[in-house]
Amino acid sequence: MGRADRRSARTVEWLRGNPSLEELAEAYPDVWAQARRDVEQVLGRDDEDEIREYISRVSRPQAPSRGRSSSLSERLHREIRRQMTVHLLKQAILSASTGVREGRVRFNLVAGLVAQRLLFRRGLERKPVPLRAFRAVWPLLRGQRRLLMPLVQPRGIWCFYSRPLITRLAALIGDRSCLEIAAGDGTLSRFLAEAGVRITATDDHSWSDSITFPESVLCEDARTALRKHRPQVVVCSWPPAGNPFEQYVFTTPGVEHYIVIGSRHEAATGNWAAYRDQSDFTFAEDVTLSRLVLPPEVDHAVYVFSRNGS
Repeated sequence: MGRADRRSARTVEWLRGNPSLEELAEAYPDVWAQARRDVEQVLGRDDEDEIREYISRVSRPQAPSRGRSSSLSERLHREIRRQMTVHLLKQAILSASTGVREGRVRFNLVAGLVAQRLLFRRGLERKPVPLRAFRAVWPLLRGQRRLLMPLVQPRGIWCFYSRPLITRLAALIGDRSCLEIAAGDGTLSRFLAEAGVRITATDDHSWSDSITFPESVLCEDARTALRKHRPQVVVCSWPPAGNPFEQYVFTTPGVEHYIVIGSRHEAATGNWAAYRDQSDFTFAEDVTLSRLVLPPEVDHAVYVFSRNGS
């Protein structure tokens, strides 16, 4: 293998680890400048249909140029730009939903203590949130509420699960075998297991720089996990936008339901190209479940895919 091939192989492995926008921009400043200009122009025109089409396009792997095969370097260039674009769109959505545009984000002392007791057991270990207490206390935090997610997202926390949400998900899954893919720190699987669900948590551990993976989260990529465990139900919480692994859920025999906890904004989460291209499942947002994902300032959505005829 030549030097260029080795360099490309290292780049492929690096991209699989989901580098941050800062890392991408530092490594490829020219690509970063173009990606930023393109996103600013699209968002600046404020055309909802154009933005939706743009999101769909960047979430989908690009076909080789007509008339010739793409070189590895060209494919890497497109993937680098795609990842940058997804990061930028996520930032735009987060800014719109939280009101935080720039600068350091910090809770005041009182808000920090309240959030800690309400949402966490200890440290950043989440707990099922009592909904009645949340609804009573959360409004009292006023301007501090919108700062929560920018503070915790760098640690791989994209939402909080209320107790009623866990109860309803457990009832939906029932006694069927369940697999969580891209499980992160395994919080959702832990809550569902405590509610009596037979669930296995898996993740490829590619985000080890920001997430601490417990032993209960098996180090398996989604394709391997689906083939190995053959679940009847699959769950995934905040799958990365345009990810390459959700497509395998729809081609795995025996999967009856796929439950995705994510966002109403297609740029923020999920492989919407795979959602629309598959034909074996029907899907819709479960609005009742969506309202049970916290905090409400973020446009959470729960999508339930049901295999046709099941």
